[in-house]
Amino acid sequence: MTGFQGRGPRAVRATGTALLLAMIGGFSPMALAEVAPAAVPSPFVQSLAAAASADEAVADWYRLRGYAPIWTGEEDAPRRAALFAALATAHDHGLPAARYDAAGLKAAAAAARTEGDRGRLELAMTRAYLAWAHDLTSGMLVPKKIDATIVRDIPVQDSALLLTRIAGDDPAAVLRGLMPESDVYVQLMKAKIGLEAQIAAGGWGPEVEAKALGPGDGGAAVVQLRDRLIAMGYLGRSATATYDKTLQAAVLAFQLSHGLPADGVAGPATITQINTAPEERLKSVIVAMERERWLHIDRDSRHVWVNMPDFMARIVDQGRTVFSTRVVIGKNVPDQRSPEFSDEMEHMVINPSWGVPRSITVKEYLPLLQRNPNAVGHLQVIDGRGRVVPRGAVNFAAYNARNFPFALRQPPSDGNALGKVKFMFPNQYNIYLHDTPSKSLFKEDLRAYSHGCIRVADPFDLAHLLLSLQSDDAEAEFDAALRTGNETLVKLAKPLPVHLVYYTAYPEAKGRIGYRRDVYGRDALLWDALSAAGVELAPEQG
Repeated sequence: MTGFQGRGPRAVRATGTALLLAMIGGFSPMALAEVAPAAVPSPFVQSLAAAASADEAVADWYRLRGYAPIWTGEEDAPRRAALFAALATAHDHGLPAARYDAAGLKAAAAAARTEGDRGRLELAMTRAYLAWAHDLTSGMLVPKKIDATIVRDIPVQDSALLLTRIAGDDPAAVLRGLMPESDVYVQLMKAKIGLEAQIAAGGWGPEVEAKALGPGDGGAAVVQLRDRLIAMGYLGRSATATYDKTLQAAVLAFQLSHGLPADGVAGPATITQINTAPEERLKSVIVAMERERWLHIDRDSRHVWVNMPDFMARIVDQGRTVFSTRVVIGKNVPDQRSPEFSDEMEHMVINPSWGVPRSITVKEYLPLLQRNPNAVGHLQVIDGRGRVVPRGAVNFAAYNARNFPFALRQPPSDGNALGKVKFMFPNQYNIYLHDTPSKSLFKEDLRAYSHGCIRVADPFDLAHLLLSLQSDDAEAEFDAALRTGNETLVKLAKPLPVHLVYYTAYPEAKGRIGYRRDVYGRDALLWDALSAAGVELAPEQG
């Protein structure tokens, strides 16, 4: 790009004319500058300024640096090379290469002939870089526009700061630093590349043509099962044609990695998951990578991790699970699905009362009370000042869902909907973890039954663990408060981060990716949005 260096010819002519007039008229050039018009910007500056005008942050950044280029000067060759090298990895990140159009930028650079061409190319490369940087650090999608229950607060890096960084001395390091820092992202990327190689090699072989298989079975369907488990990495090389102990162990390992009842028997649910195509698993991995780009958290510090498709809550400390329990999540209906967000647990409430959410009060209980004022007798009617109102003093038929002025509350009891303890991380969605009297639901495989809150199978163990961080005798302290029967708030000495997440593909302890079912259909929606934005399953050629 040597032809683009130096000042434009119009600026040179303006300067020469000024000097000539100064000599003829006896004025000094400095004195003449006080009355002469300002120099006309070069064609490069004019075209760059015009192209950048649509983005105030970018326009301001270039203006403050006097429109000095960062991509199109001779000295910018290493920076250009680093950007093109980064964009060449777009497919590995599950991002669409066409979105950044590296080929188009290279073609524009080769075809550039004028300063105006160079200015437009400068801005085009900046736009490609910013799109790349924002996609890697914040994700391509705005999730709440796709599913209103994905309410995660996603930080977006400032464009001017991103430009200042890339304009520095080590652009290659800046570009490497854009990738999410978590090991999870790296493992997902490796899984993506591995799945693509598997698909290119023909996939996992024929599907298992059986509804169910178990120990002692034989025949063609068992061979199909064997071959798919080998291809997926759950079974070593084997020539067995019978469902022996080795095959049973492989099925058991597969079940554990897919959130299925682990009995070593290939029942209908297991066969369905074994027959899932690698292309579908690849979609899950790509969506998980996008989710990982949204999630800026410290995984090393202690935190609560609730992965909804896994139906499990865990306390993770220094990357190690120190506690886990089964959970029940919200029903798969529009207004009861558990949302995705992060917050901090601040306290627990022992012997909690249950303030019935407004939506449940007016949709479920008000119609019952209108038919029978003595219905749902376990609930108290509460006025706006927090006082209990006698049922006989309220004409429930006089109200509707919009103007019902009362709240409903269930006082502490053995049958309280929140059980004996709840774990609070105050948020606008009124979501928290809690005990439940409905213990039988924890025996289910797919546990989506609540109104949105997270029900915990082992709440006392969770309470003991949390209190042990600030008490010498956590169990005794908890039990003493429990025996009073009174509602008791216990603050946590140090707030504990809580992450409600939704991963249908996630690395397990040994690096293998575990898969879960898309219980809310959220990942299907996200994949459709990614696909519409240009993300492809097949590796790009060329």
